[in-house]
Amino acid sequence: MSQSNETVHRVEGMTCGHCEASVREEVEELDGVESAVADRAAGTVTVRGVASRDDVRRAVEAAGYALVD
Repeated sequence: MSQSNETVHRVEGMTCGHCEASVREEVEELDGVESAVADRAAGTVTVRGVASRDDVRRAVEAAGYALVD
C-alpha cells in the first residue's frame, strides 16, 4: 500500500475557472494522484496522492501554466 500525502504547489498564470479546470485535469491524470484542487485566487494547486514535483511541473506546463519554484 502506498502512502498518500498532500502537497501545495504555486502556479503562475491562472486567471479564470477554465485555467483552474485545465490545471486540475492535467494534474489528476498523473499516476498516483488521487485528487487535485487548483485555486486561482491563491495561485496554487493542492495535490493529494503521490507525485513528484517534476511530474506536477510537467502536468502544469502541459496545461499552459508554470510552477513557481
